[in-house]
Amino acid sequence: MRRTRYSEEFKMQAVKEAMDTEKPSVVARRYDLNANMVGRWVREYKNGKFGNTDVASVPDIDTKELSSENDHLKQLLGEKDLEIAVLRDLVKKQNPHLLKNLK
Repeated sequence: MRRTRYSEEFKMQAVKEAMDTEKPSVVARRYDLNANMVGRWVREYKNGKFGNTDVASVPDIDTKELSSENDHLKQLLGEKDLEIAVLRDLVKKQNPHLLKNLK
């Protein structure tokens, strides 16, 4: 099995979620990690291994990715709505009898 090094930000995010849910196994399953590893990270955080970092101040990693994906999806949806409106207008002008079938 290959050994992976996780960034401190990732570890802090996992610790934050594990402390919020009080279930390291759920967090481990979400990130495809070993539950013992998440539990060890929580113990190390409580013992002060991560320094003075407070998990409450750790921003959510997924927030940035989700907001950019959300903006992209809104843009795609707007383009599709505009395309549908143009096509309906085109059908309405050229073939009014086909408009009855669209409704």
